[in-house]
Amino acid sequence: MTYAPPRGIRRHSAQAYSNVGLETKVLSASPEHLITLLFEGALSAIAKARLHLQMGNIAERGMAISKAIDIVDSGLKVSVDTDAGGELARNLVTTYELVLHNLMLANLHADEEKLSLAETLLKEISSAWREACDPAPEATRLQVHS
Repeated sequence: MTYAPPRGIRRHSAQAYSNVGLETKVLSASPEHLITLLFEGALSAIAKARLHLQMGNIAERGMAISKAIDIVDSGLKVSVDTDAGGELARNLVTTYELVLHNLMLANLHADEEKLSLAETLLKEISSAWREACDPAPEATRLQVHS
């Protein structure tokens, strides 16, 4: 007779597997792709925050928004080279600060509109970044085989 492992063990195993997958992605990523991963992480945290906001889970909403804030502030914003990037880089930093401001207001006032504004800004920057710096794997494969 066999028994299924307790539910907590399955969840822990799945989480561990997921962490290894993410770690592998990060360790093998180019600097450009690392920025893409930061965008994905921030947007994922915002999506979780929206869900928790709609369900009235205040603590979970706060944790998800805090994660998004940390990714934007400590990852995306600090990676901008304002010396080399000039005015464009300074404008990008200002946009990140606007994202941070909206995330803080979204958390403080349980404001889904502010959360959506932060998400929209990040999606637009992410899309431009991907177009410019991180081509889709399919495009890379096509270039290699041509």
